Amino acid sequence: MSKAATKSPKPPRPTAAELDLLRVIWRLGPSTVKDVHQASLSERPDLAYATVLRLMQVMHGKGLLTRDESERSHVYAAAHAQDALQTNLLRELIQKAFSGSGKDLVLAALSEHVNAKEREEIRRFLKETDNE
Repeated sequence: MSKAATKSPKPPRPTAAELDLLRVIWRLGPSTVKDVHQASLSERPDLAYATVLRLMQVMHGKGLLTRDESERSHVYAAAHAQDALQTNLLRELIQKAFSGSGKDLVLAALSEHVNAKEREEIRRFLKETDNE
């Protein structure tokens, strides 16, 4: 068997709107369109139910969501674990935007996108991993 045949397929890359819905589904767990729509309204009060329905159907078609059709209201769940999908997206970002350098990504993030509390958490994490 070839190497490509034994390798698990990469999760599809979600759009920004799909990623927003995935974050809701990861937080809620398996959910109906109505559940996801209601949970999304606090951040996006203008979001229409029909938009959520259409996006979730597309996401199911792309393999981002699974769908249980055994009940009247279909229940959708994330097809990929949050950390697996985020790791894949991060790997792509490092390759494309930072020429494969994880260090350059971290330095860019630390210089502009991390507050004091987060810096302290990062220091603790680095200290703990250095001691292992």
